[in-house]
Amino acid sequence: MKDRATANKKPSAAVDDKYENWKSVVPILYDWLANHNLVWPSLSCRWGPLLEQSKNKNRQRLYLSEQTDGSVPNTLVIANCDVVKPKVAAAEHISQFNEEARSPFVKKYKTIIHPGEVNRISELPQNKNIVATHTDCPEVLIWDIETQPNRHAVLGVAESHADLVLTGHADNAEFALAMCPTEPYVLSGGKDKYVVLWSIHDHISTLTGESANPQGSIVKTADNASLGPRGIFQGHTDTVEDVQFCPTSTQEFCSVGDDSCLILWDARVGTSPITKVKKAHNADVHCVDWNPHDQNFILTGSADHSVCMFDRRNLTSDGVGSPVHKFEEHKAPVLCVQWCPDKSSVFGSSAEDGCVNIWDYKQAGKQTEDGAPNAAPGLFFKHCGHRDKVVDFHWNVYDPWTIVSVSDDVETTSGGGTLQIWRMSDLIYRPRDEVVHELEEFKAHVAGCGPKA
Repeated sequence: MKDRATANKKPSAAVDDKYENWKSVVPILYDWLANHNLVWPSLSCRWGPLLEQSKNKNRQRLYLSEQTDGSVPNTLVIANCDVVKPKVAAAEHISQFNEEARSPFVKKYKTIIHPGEVNRISELPQNKNIVATHTDCPEVLIWDIETQPNRHAVLGVAESHADLVLTGHADNAEFALAMCPTEPYVLSGGKDKYVVLWSIHDHISTLTGESANPQGSIVKTADNASLGPRGIFQGHTDTVEDVQFCPTSTQEFCSVGDDSCLILWDARVGTSPITKVKKAHNADVHCVDWNPHDQNFILTGSADHSVCMFDRRNLTSDGVGSPVHKFEEHKAPVLCVQWCPDKSSVFGSSAEDGCVNIWDYKQAGKQTEDGAPNAAPGLFFKHCGHRDKVVDFHWNVYDPWTIVSVSDDVETTSGGGTLQIWRMSDLIYRPRDEVVHELEEFKAHVAGCGPKA
């Protein structure tokens, strides 16, 4: 798969109608929403560290990119984002935004001139200033956000120098990128069909006179210092599209690719697959995520428009993939899946159909009698604020149930992309009895405020 999205089309009247219908119900469905027009598309969006907390909002880092047409350089953008706290925004205000405008909640903090377009961004959990990026080359680039100088993106300007370059791929590694939650390990996959593992500790140990203090810069050294891999893992027969660590291990991880396979690896026992799930889907597998709450469950998203949930204890049946659940509602290839950090059974998926779907697998087998008759099992929220393919989204670990999502809509609107930060109303995900009780109390309160007889 050479391109993560199919050819762009002009929006149809149906797309416009769907969008207008969505916008009309924003005050009902959302606690908060911010819409930010992007001059250039961003293929990735990631939350960074929390910077400030105040009564009504938090300030937080947000990582984006600018994929340009060559008239100006490609960039990695570090923004500061004001995240409004729950039950603060007025319902009538959150839907009153101009699609062509930039949001006052998102401010650019620093620009890095990136060598090539940024396909993927991943942040290092152990050091909030360190991010990794993938571009159209074999190397993984490591950046220290705080020590990198702020640059102006003008034609002809010199590229920024990465603080560390990870080598080991034999061909371009464009999308598959992950950071380990527990230690500074980096994982990547590429067109060479390899999965490659690095430890940034290996770089630290080679420095003389440098501190390994996790609060300081753990990668700063001479321009474009390079680091070779801990291991190169071979088992895929086509491009590796995504990789993910086991949430509690530096040595266990998984990968998916255009060979329709899901592979589990364990670096402690060698560089060959521990388990290879053939035909995990009926097409290219674009994305994978490992449940941080329950390590038995792994999500995959595919060009066959579906999301599958696998149990690592029972991955196959008769030699082919045997998912616990298959979630089918998207109308186009799925590009991103991610487990919710706030509830173990909830996850999101985004696709080329312009939607971010929020699912609860525990509801997949027990749709309620009064649910929508055509609702997909497990689907309980559908974010339709984008008008073209949603290339990435990211749950916010510091702000429960808050998501940033980004669409590449250079062909469908006058802007290059749309960034949205949103939080659904808590009436949607809280326990039903609790919500009904609250609404009954509110009804009684409203009735008590009426004119006296």
